[in-house]
Amino acid sequence: MIIDRRFHGPEGSGNGGYVAGRLAGRVPIDTVTVTLRRPPPLDTELAVTAEDERGHSARLWDGERLVAEALAGAIVVPPIAPVPFERAMEAAEKFRTQENHPFPGCFVCGPDREPGDGLRLEPGPVGDGIVAAPWMPERVPERELVWAALDCPGGWSFDVAGRPAVLGTMTAQVMDVPEAGERCVVMGLARSREGRKMHAATALYGADGRLLGRAEQIWIEIDPESFGR
Repeated sequence: MIIDRRFHGPEGSGNGGYVAGRLAGRVPIDTVTVTLRRPPPLDTELAVTAEDERGHSARLWDGERLVAEALAGAIVVPPIAPVPFERAMEAAEKFRTQENHPFPGCFVCGPDREPGDGLRLEPGPVGDGIVAAPWMPERVPERELVWAALDCPGGWSFDVAGRPAVLGTMTAQVMDVPEAGERCVVMGLARSREGRKMHAATALYGADGRLLGRAEQIWIEIDPESFGR
């Protein structure tokens, strides 16, 4: 497996949700938990190993260094209720006024990405600890892109502009993918904080209100200057 540089989150590291989705695609079960053990390297040949005879767990390796592992998971939190697409559009305007984006080139939420290059999600506040972002994919996305879309809104529910954090663990279930140009809404919910660990949940809804995917996450606060060293 190779993570193309286009799909980075922090500079020099693969976007957590995208990498998790790629690895989860190697595990043929409905709901998968992926734990990221180190920043996923870019443009590097990575090895994937099956960890049981049924293929229900897998690990991602950079040489002898464990990058991530995936195994059967479970989601216990009910999905966050959606807001209308128009309200998500209004929330996105508040996101654009954010300063000090910790990773402005992020494939999912980076404002420096060109249209069509990154997802350019803009998760803005719609309630206490709740954010929403509109998403209209230009084409039918692969499932790993749904994982990616379910990633960053969880972090932004904690306002990571003030306290930068990266994805540590993500449990996700993707029921379906949106149509090209479909008016989707991604929700993010701040659940709890334990020191540097933040527990979040996200959900993706289609234009007709159908639940396309949902996730639970653990985010880890980091020092951006030392991340990846």
